[in-house]
Amino acid sequence: MAMNLSDKPVLLCMGTRAEIIKMAPVYHALKESRLKPLVMRTGQDPEMADAMYEYFAIKPDLSLYLERSRDSLANLSSQMLDKIGNVLEQSEAMAVLVHGGTSSALMAALAAFYQRVPVGHVEAGLRSHNSFDPFPEEKNRELIARLAALHFAPTVQARLNLLSEGVNAQSIHVVGNTVVDAVHLAGKLEKPRTAPRGLAEAGLAKLPAMLENRRVLLVTAHRPENLGKPLEAITRGVRQLLETNDDLIVVWSVHANPKVAEAVHQAFEGITAKVERRLFLCDPLSYQTFIWVLNRSWLVLTDSGGVQEEAASVHVPILVLRDATERPELISEGAGLLVGTDTDRIINQVNELKLNPGAAQAMREASNPFGDGHAAGRIVELLAHTLSLTR
Repeated sequence: MAMNLSDKPVLLCMGTRAEIIKMAPVYHALKESRLKPLVMRTGQDPEMADAMYEYFAIKPDLSLYLERSRDSLANLSSQMLDKIGNVLEQSEAMAVLVHGGTSSALMAALAAFYQRVPVGHVEAGLRSHNSFDPFPEEKNRELIARLAALHFAPTVQARLNLLSEGVNAQSIHVVGNTVVDAVHLAGKLEKPRTAPRGLAEAGLAKLPAMLENRRVLLVTAHRPENLGKPLEAITRGVRQLLETNDDLIVVWSVHANPKVAEAVHQAFEGITAKVERRLFLCDPLSYQTFIWVLNRSWLVLTDSGGVQEEAASVHVPILVLRDATERPELISEGAGLLVGTDTDRIINQVNELKLNPGAAQAMREASNPFGDGHAAGRIVELLAHTLSLTR
């Protein structure tokens, strides 16, 4: 007798802000299907995760409690592998879904492999072809590709990357990126022309009244490989742009990492009161607030992979503050430019877009390479079909 697909759950592993955002559409698609989702909070990014669960109406079923006594990837990974393995033994999950290239994703995939539970990799196949940029995500993604049974690739290029590594073509499915689904969902939750309550909480209450005849430059920078001198170069560039462009407003969503926060705040010490009125250094923004600001931005400067995708989804031009990106489609489609972290290059590129409105408009009109907002439904349909054939 065939097993009902709702008899055993599909375990969703998530812990970082980006994982929750991109897995939220999959969770809701699962709830509307014959499959039963079981959400495990891995605890990798606890300071930024809780608000994301609440915003996307996700109630974790299981939570891991990690003892972060040492800032060590090996220590973090070993704890998660052991604890996720225990969860899998008790949950009898019929499949595990992981996202991206975090330590949570890799350890969940490895634990599932040890238990002979099939793994579905959401956002599979991204490659920068630089082992240490992004670190450790680049190698984590490669390793997950060796463990996964289903590869949900966001783009054709991601599929080609997997094929070049010898992954079975029948296991690869181009579905789009679930971040587009998440951005669409956030748009539905936002009341038209109404600023979210989170603006005041983020210190942005004055921003809506300042938007007329001004350009918003939205900035995020947190990658480990950009800590130190690269981040100092980025902050110098943003400060000079702010001081030399009276029509520019900078909204910088400052990462919770103390090293990042200290460097960013120090960089803007001593600016004049007139310039300071156009500078908003915020704690990490809620997703609703972030999407509201993003929708009203002229340009985004970021080293975040997720922000690259989100900006492209709402057609806001992006300057990528890295030397390599695992999302080359953004560059090839003309929606973004790879500028690295050199101060002069950042300044020159921003000023070029200001002086050449046609170039900025062409970036806004570029096709979104990351899909149509229906990736989650495709993932769940493919997963249900595969599981029904293997039971």
